[in-house]
Amino acid sequence: MINALVNRLLLSVPVLIGVVIFGFLLIKMAPGDPAQIMAGPTATPEVVAQIRQQMGLDQPLLVQLGRYAERLVQGDLGRSLISNRPVVSELAAAVGPTVELMIASLIWAVPLGIGMGTIAAVRRGSWVDRTIMAISVAGVSLPIFFIALVLMQFLGVTLQILPFMGRGGPLWTVDGLRHIAIPALSLGLIFVGPVARMTRSSVLEVLRLDHVRTARAKGLTERRVILRHALRNALIPVVTLIGLQAGYLLGGAVVTETIFSYPGIGRLAVGAILSSDFPLAQGTILVLALGFILINMIVDMLYAILDPRAQKS
Repeated sequence: MINALVNRLLLSVPVLIGVVIFGFLLIKMAPGDPAQIMAGPTATPEVVAQIRQQMGLDQPLLVQLGRYAERLVQGDLGRSLISNRPVVSELAAAVGPTVELMIASLIWAVPLGIGMGTIAAVRRGSWVDRTIMAISVAGVSLPIFFIALVLMQFLGVTLQILPFMGRGGPLWTVDGLRHIAIPALSLGLIFVGPVARMTRSSVLEVLRLDHVRTARAKGLTERRVILRHALRNALIPVVTLIGLQAGYLLGGAVVTETIFSYPGIGRLAVGAILSSDFPLAQGTILVLALGFILINMIVDMLYAILDPRAQKS
């Protein structure tokens, strides 16, 4: 398994290089002048030109990219044009809330999706199966902003049982749990449907295999056959789906954090782009890419746990 993780790390290096280059070029194509933003709206053209020279913006694009890559290697992501704080400190303050939101979303959505998919497979063709699949299709079809606004209106405004703006505190506090409940519920709902559908298809396929028939022939209870012999093998494609959906979940976190004013990486990225804070925007792009790579590494480790054959590869 260690060799597989090392190979994954080596393969991630070209991906990160591509993200750095693409993010740099994308920000350069965005409208706005960093020197003008830093100088202020009342600055004279001479002052703007001087700041542009100090920032190296008068150099060719390849030279700017090379200097940016050199600073990245040294761990320097620059300073925010708006707050004048180091980008690293801005990102460090926003990573924790985003991680909390992801954990709070996945910790209930993945088990619920797996449970719903397993029940639908066992009760194939029944009204339970059709109901679960209808809920799954609805979860896949509805956009995250619609789900978030409906839950905000229903739980936060109409019933007034949960707060829905900002972050109340760390996840392990009561106030933090109350504030993260609606965002985590909104983000998790877009994950339940795909997991339930994939689990149902995978369990139905595994139930037809010989080792499941053998387990039933030995007189094992149906519950034991499902949980011990069928579900474990059925989870392998589900883990694949979770890894592939990680990017979609990060994108959903951007929308969710913006709607609920949750101080995470997604809201920070939107604010940086809207305010033309290019160093901060580049930093958020890099962090989101690192998050996607980390999630896929965790998926690889789960592969080795679920399928011992993966440890030999």
